[in-house]
Amino acid sequence: MTMQVISPTPTLSGEILPPGDKSISHRALMLAALAQGRSEIRGLSSGLDVLATMQIMQQLGAEIERDGEVVRVLATGKLSPSTTALDCGNSGTTMRLMAGICSGIAGQHLLIGDASLSKRPMDRVAVPLERMGARLSGQGERLTPPLTVEGSVLRGLTYEVPEPSAQVKSAILLAGLFADGETEVTERLRTRAHTEEMLIEAGVSLTTIDQGEGRVIRLTPSLPGARQWVVATDPSQAAFTIVAGLLAKNGEVVVQDLYAGPERLGFLSVLERMGATLSLEAQDGRVTVIARPSVLQGTTIHSSEIPSVDEVPILAIAALRATSPTRFVEVGELRLKESDRLTATANLVRALGGEATIEKDDLLIEPQQARVIEARIDPLHDHRLAMSAAIGALSALDGSSVTIVETECIATSYPTFFADLASLGVHLDRS
Repeated sequence: MTMQVISPTPTLSGEILPPGDKSISHRALMLAALAQGRSEIRGLSSGLDVLATMQIMQQLGAEIERDGEVVRVLATGKLSPSTTALDCGNSGTTMRLMAGICSGIAGQHLLIGDASLSKRPMDRVAVPLERMGARLSGQGERLTPPLTVEGSVLRGLTYEVPEPSAQVKSAILLAGLFADGETEVTERLRTRAHTEEMLIEAGVSLTTIDQGEGRVIRLTPSLPGARQWVVATDPSQAAFTIVAGLLAKNGEVVVQDLYAGPERLGFLSVLERMGATLSLEAQDGRVTVIARPSVLQGTTIHSSEIPSVDEVPILAIAALRATSPTRFVEVGELRLKESDRLTATANLVRALGGEATIEKDDLLIEPQQARVIEARIDPLHDHRLAMSAAIGALSALDGSSVTIVETECIATSYPTFFADLASLGVHLDRS
């Protein structure tokens, strides 16, 4: 177990290129493996979650090779069950989306994960997939992994997703590629649209119609075409160094080449409402963000502004350093992440000197004058908690230090995180 001790750093300055977007990377590998022919992927995330997806696609029959910054995928348009378990590691995205793909591949598939993933429920994805004709079984009523998927001949489905979830929506759409007849998915609140956008780019017949705050997606079954994918950098990972730049006393942090999808940049609007000094430079569907030291005020943040709620922990650090309270509304989905991220975020805020109260699915944060002198943080194998703790430490009271007792989890999504902090001027003491 590797511990990281982080002390306040008043000046942060430099340019950062975060990893390739994790959500897009997963889907690029999956669609390339489902296609017939040779695809190329540039900018693929090097995180362990994405590497788990790559390994699984190879097990199912795709040929994948990395040549420097280019990943080449050669596929026949037909995947087959693996004789060994499909190890999703820590990646809920991998398991849920693969459940959709495996539902359309005749035979039995065993999806496993690490200790953290093995606690995460898969029932929400099992319900629609079973209605399409697959059979899924797991542990207990919530179907925690290991998850067995019996692939079969599927039929099209009309389904309204009960709770906003890009992963559930994506699993249904990926299964719909194999189905007999059209698949229609309705979401009451729009979530990340990567799957829809990428299916269209790959030549699949798919339409989306906005409906109030939600949308209706209709897909006609077909295999995606082989193509070249270029992966922009990950906004959710960029959020950490952007907030670091805002909370510093001096300097300027430039974060380059972010994917510019509207469901992914809501955290920037939240920060601007809090008083953040941000400059955005948009070009060709990418955004570069310049973050400068800012005095932040508290605000009310609804989950609809950040549909995946992935940015809540780092926004909680911004709220901790604000001049007035902040309330996160309807963020109960956090309980189903790599940890019970709602409780863990509240505990992180308390450890760093603030007050945090959970009220049903809301999180209230009240900043305190006494910021922290010494704290020891266990991130519970959750990469976003570990990175949020590190950013909170950078803006702590002089003389403070924060020890993160386990940092290996960060490699699931952002392997170069500490190297990037060091490039901004952070002194790191790893033991």
